Amino acid sequence: MKQYIKNTPLILAIISLAAACGTGAKETGEEDWTRLFNEKDLTGWVRLNGEAIYEVEDGVIAGTTVPGSPNSFLCTEKAFSDFILEFEVLVDTSLNSGVQIRSRSIPEFQDGRVHGYQVEIDPSPRAYSGGIYDEARRGWLKDLSDNEEGRKAFRNGEWNHYRVEAIGPEIKTWINGIMTAELVDSVDASGFIGLQVHSTKSEIPLQVKWRNIRIKEVR
Repeated sequence: MKQYIKNTPLILAIISLAAACGTGAKETGEEDWTRLFNEKDLTGWVRLNGEAIYEVEDGVIAGTTVPGSPNSFLCTEKAFSDFILEFEVLVDTSLNSGVQIRSRSIPEFQDGRVHGYQVEIDPSPRAYSGGIYDEARRGWLKDLSDNEEGRKAFRNGEWNHYRVEAIGPEIKTWINGIMTAELVDSVDASGFIGLQVHSTKSEIPLQVKWRNIRIKEVR
């Protein structure tokens, strides 16, 4: 089954800044997890900023580049505050990507440009996958230049499992069970989750895929 999501003028002027701050992550049962993607269609998601094509193919979200398009983001309609997020990603080795967390799109910031924390997906030799970047604002907050083990965690050409914990001002990331970044920063406490398809000059379509996207809110 394949579903295409068209561009929308909707700007998420930050959707319900609900969710109270939690005191810490605790592992509980499977029933505490919420699937953000139903594996059938893109209900609950909206595309912002760019023209990348997002489709559902065999239970996977596939994002495909469009030459000349700025960065594109497929974003949850709901905002999240304190949570544990898990997903799997497979990316073309020529394409940079990332997943936005606690991010926003508001008219007063560069006409709705998506901004906020991004968990990096970086198949390049630099190997900063799992690092934390502040999209459209401050740039790198935590790269992997001092984490050689973390730089080896991401496996090109394979599905990679990410775990992200955002509890209060602390953000931690793991790839395939290896810790990649740890940051304390209090600029944004709530916002949407967004799947990035990066801009590219390539005339050949490049693709990034996500599956098994789930979240556990911590209160």
